[in-house]
Amino acid sequence: MRLTFLGTGTSFGVPVVGCNCRTCTSQDPRDHRTRHGALVDLPAGRLLVDTPPELRLQLLRERVTHVDAVYLTHLHADHLHGLDDVRIFSARGRGAIPTYVHSSMAGDLAARFPYIFDDRISVPKGTTKPRIELRMYEAGEEIPLLGEDLIPIRVPHGPTDAFGFRLGSLGYVTDAKQLPDEARARLQGVDVLVLNALWWGKPHPTHFNIEEAVAVAAEVGARVTYLTHLTHRVDYRSLVAELPKGVEPAYDGLKVDVH
Repeated sequence: MRLTFLGTGTSFGVPVVGCNCRTCTSQDPRDHRTRHGALVDLPAGRLLVDTPPELRLQLLRERVTHVDAVYLTHLHADHLHGLDDVRIFSARGRGAIPTYVHSSMAGDLAARFPYIFDDRISVPKGTTKPRIELRMYEAGEEIPLLGEDLIPIRVPHGPTDAFGFRLGSLGYVTDAKQLPDEARARLQGVDVLVLNALWWGKPHPTHFNIEEAVAVAAEVGARVTYLTHLTHRVDYRSLVAELPKGVEPAYDGLKVDVH
């Protein structure tokens, strides 16, 4: 299994528009963070995690020619609003793209993109729209997916929930403020863990800060934990020097083999 980080930034991305801070003006490409997304190469195909606004550019950068399924963690704009970019895959005759969303979010998703999900809306002849086969999941219920079993994991994200997952020895949690006991139990024994983290210091109401993420990483005990969803308040080189052993910052384009 191979994990590719497509985007490792928060909703503003890095550089932030109009900002001249050290990270936003950095020449280190690892400090250039597009909005959250990932790819997981599985035995029977490729899973896309979230559809951020920069999805087209991320897919071009990684020379992606196909995806076989999509998993949506939640419906915030920075994780969703590139959904139309999966249109290229269905337009090439690969059929409808299975897209997994929590059952509580399916109605909202369809309402936001009626031209995709309302069969009464047709597009002019000679044009296309994404062909998406919506599949609903529930927290804790296994999904047979591309040769593996994916287990959705609910995590609190302020007033709403996000849904990470476990795939074999990969644990993936983005946009969490807490890791409930049930989620922690689901992640025990993973080799690679991914956690969201914003910055050092001041707590945030809907996301881990770095100290909180490091503490959760120690509780889970993965061989290595990668931090994603990082803000412009932290730069890659400083984080590498400051983080404890076994915790590393992710960056756009990072590829990790999971055993």
